[in-house]
Amino acid sequence: MAKEVVRKIKLQVVAGKATPAPPVGTVLGPAGINLQEFCTKYNDATRDKMGDILPVEITVYDDRSFDFVVKTPPVPFLLKKAANIQKGASKKADGVVGKITTSQLKEIAETKLPDLNAYTVDEAMKIVAGTARNMGIEIVD
Repeated sequence: MAKEVVRKIKLQVVAGKATPAPPVGTVLGPAGINLQEFCTKYNDATRDKMGDILPVEITVYDDRSFDFVVKTPPVPFLLKKAANIQKGASKKADGVVGKITTSQLKEIAETKLPDLNAYTVDEAMKIVAGTARNMGIEIVD
């Protein structure tokens, strides 16, 4: 007999640094899963991407077991990392706060392609470019 899904939880956690303390503990505690077990499995699965913020989808079953799927980092995180800035513009009118090259844009689009609503890298590049524009990041050749 298949396990029954009780809940699906989405979190964004720093890779390799999950702890049972908040925010992980406050979200997963009420779901009834073993926090230390989740943190150990998550940290082992994300050790190669240490320091990146990674979204994770956790499926909790009726017997309190769980599975999780680690997604690719959010586009704004990747853009800030590529442009080497701390944060984007608070308003679009604030002007340019950073610059990235077209090759960096393509690299980010290729990384995010599995999680985006796009079929080709060119479509993904348009989505990422729109996010960059709204963050005040200029794309240069």
